[in-house]
Amino acid sequence: MQTTELPEKAAKLLREIRKKYQVAFENLRVGNTALEILTIQNLEPLLAGKDPFKDASDFPFWVKLWEASMVLAGIMAASKPTPGQTLLELGAGLGAAGLAAAASGHAVTLSDYEPRILDFQRVNAAANGLRNVQFQIIDWLKPPTLPPFDTIIGAEILYRESFFEPLLAVFARLLKPSGVIYLAHDARLRSLGKFLQLAEPDYQIAALSRKLRSDKGELTVIVNRLTRREAEHPGIQSGKRRDARGGRGPDSHAGL
Repeated sequence: MQTTELPEKAAKLLREIRKKYQVAFENLRVGNTALEILTIQNLEPLLAGKDPFKDASDFPFWVKLWEASMVLAGIMAASKPTPGQTLLELGAGLGAAGLAAAASGHAVTLSDYEPRILDFQRVNAAANGLRNVQFQIIDWLKPPTLPPFDTIIGAEILYRESFFEPLLAVFARLLKPSGVIYLAHDARLRSLGKFLQLAEPDYQIAALSRKLRSDKGELTVIVNRLTRREAEHPGIQSGKRRDARGGRGPDSHAGL
């Protein structure tokens, strides 16, 4: 993908991005969907040798196209929405999963916490000719007022335990009563179980695992599907959680 092939606004953003980062478009194929994703080629100056699965503080998760995002993109590419359905990707980073959903027909909003991240998303949406995509800054501590979504997705967003309660509040605010949430994470993420324990009183939770092989070895991605328990039992009021420590563990199913 050359700058001259992009619409002028996206081409201008790409020129600005290239002043700060060493970037290139990479091909990502998920099912029958092929995407071009603008990625940062030299991560070391940004990562400084940090391992996000040991210490998530100040780790710039948005800079990498994570395996969990690729797995979630595959699920979204296979998802065929009914007309009018809306989807929000939280902490979208480079936006692969949300873009796959857009290619599948969802009306998508990609979000993250910094304008520079949304610039990457805008370039990626333009590079793939996707017009059914919007972009939104979302601070989980002070979420904006938005119409609720049918689907909320996120990949590698459970890296900081102090954000768990705010994230659950975002879910409560931005998910339609009958909506569904998909979360994908590296199985090594220690905080995943703690988050699911907090979410379990209010959400029915299903899970599947996908194993990926690369030259670095085998990696397991866990995908969780969350639906509100009150959607099944209308008499249960939202926001009145049982003590997650005293409840049973998340429900586990072979598929989503």
